[in-house]
Amino acid sequence: MIIEVLKGSNKPYQYKAGFFIRIGPNTQKLRRDEILDFIVEVNKKTFDSLIDGEFDFKKDFDNRKFERYLKLAGIRKVLDNKEILGSLGVLIKNTINNAGVLFFSKNPQKLFPNSVYTVVLYKNKEGTDVIDRKEVKGSLFEIVEQIMEFIKLYTKIAYRFTGAPQREEIREYPIEAIREAVINSVMHKYYPEEGHNNLLQIFPNRIEIENYWLKPEHFVLGKTKFRRNPIITELFFRINFGEKLGSGFERMRTICREENAPFPEIEFNENYFYITFKQSREYLKMAEARDVRGELEKRWSEKWSEKWSEIGLTKRQIEILMLIKENPKISRRELSKILSINPSAVQKHLKKLKEKRVLRRIGPDRGGYWEVVEEKEK
Repeated sequence: MIIEVLKGSNKPYQYKAGFFIRIGPNTQKLRRDEILDFIVEVNKKTFDSLIDGEFDFKKDFDNRKFERYLKLAGIRKVLDNKEILGSLGVLIKNTINNAGVLFFSKNPQKLFPNSVYTVVLYKNKEGTDVIDRKEVKGSLFEIVEQIMEFIKLYTKIAYRFTGAPQREEIREYPIEAIREAVINSVMHKYYPEEGHNNLLQIFPNRIEIENYWLKPEHFVLGKTKFRRNPIITELFFRINFGEKLGSGFERMRTICREENAPFPEIEFNENYFYITFKQSREYLKMAEARDVRGELEKRWSEKWSEKWSEIGLTKRQIEILMLIKENPKISRRELSKILSINPSAVQKHLKKLKEKRVLRRIGPDRGGYWEVVEEKEK
């Protein structure tokens, strides 16, 4: 006789002697902490709503962090602290829950060491040569800010000159999309599991984020609306950190599309969520053009600056001469792209060079070529 008992959808179930779990061929009674972990795991009680008995409001509450949060959230302090904490959903029975600890405790990592976020910068693509490593601590919104500072410090910027008063910045990576991913990794981390820090790694050609989570049942990427820690999510939403309705992935895709950057690559399993950002296509184009110009400058700048300094050529005009010397058939459009200036600016420089008799056009616009005058004409 075979009796098949289907899995229930309203876990946990209590037997008169307590709560039990089946591990292989054995039945094991759950201890108190294991029962709490199981309740969180099946999402009957979220981690951020629980209370940790070790937190002492008088000793551990950080009023400075609380005041800064209120300022970021645009909340005027017309009520006392505890009334505001109650309205934020973190005050329970004259103390604060885990969400409140992670936002407003003097030392959140004292109670939750695995809330540390590790960031690493590597010299090589394999990730074996570490340049810098940091264990980021503090409240959750401070952790996000510090991570973004680390990213901005160690990623590159190219500049495009368009003729406008301010130059245009082209970042190596879609910063706002990465910020969204970092916030999501903090909001949806599975905090009860100890020994797993979230991790952000910067390689020479990519940025990888590793998040320890617990995959929701029947999860579909980009469709499932799920909040592992709803109070933490709401606290972030109040300060415009992230989107509480689950639109983070679509926001990332939109940002990448606007910045001509590849969409992030996403992988996940039951316990880990990985997201990888590649360099912006626009940045790589400009970096390639910059490398071409750098090589030409190395080979020609000393020679040309000495030869033409007496007639007052600008640096930009010397760059144009160097590029034409390398490729006499180069077009105005190609010059514009390499130098990151608009075609009309290129045309003005070419006109000046012809007026100074250091450049001449041989043949028609189509099919002709440029000639750099080697010796100054009389």
